[in-house]
Amino acid sequence: MAFTEDDRRFLDLAIEAARTSMSQGGIPIGAALVHDGTVLAVGHNCRVQKGSAILHAEIDTIERAGRQPATVYRNSTFHTTLSPCFMCAGAALLYEIPRIVIGESRTFEQSESLLRDKGIELVIVDDVRCKELMDALIANSPELWSEDIGVESVALESVELDGTPDPR
Repeated sequence: MAFTEDDRRFLDLAIEAARTSMSQGGIPIGAALVHDGTVLAVGHNCRVQKGSAILHAEIDTIERAGRQPATVYRNSTFHTTLSPCFMCAGAALLYEIPRIVIGESRTFEQSESLLRDKGIELVIVDDVRCKELMDALIANSPELWSEDIGVESVALESVELDGTPDPR
């Protein structure tokens, strides 16, 4: 399925959540979980704000959606501003969420081949607003970004476009 006008609206909600996180001093990643055109929840990365080790945007969004029947997840779409890490991809796989709309994956890409191999439809938008939010975080707080993706702090010039450290 292609990127739709509804997808645009739901990605806009995720972007707004990412901006909220950034305004709170957190990681600017947001997500929305949508079932049959109805927004179940919108969340954002809350690791900094709540001192959490795991509250990435997708995890926060699932938590905010509350307990749902399996059929709801199996007919839902995640809209996220950044390509999911393995933890967030694992949550999508666990709940069998069949489709993920990704705002951008140039800053960080870790799980897309895994998700595709498991039959998840990925729609990569390459939205400039998502990229700008991540660029601002990395420029202003590289240590937060390193912590969020589970790597030791790295110099900006040694980070590849996908967010992983350059082995040089």
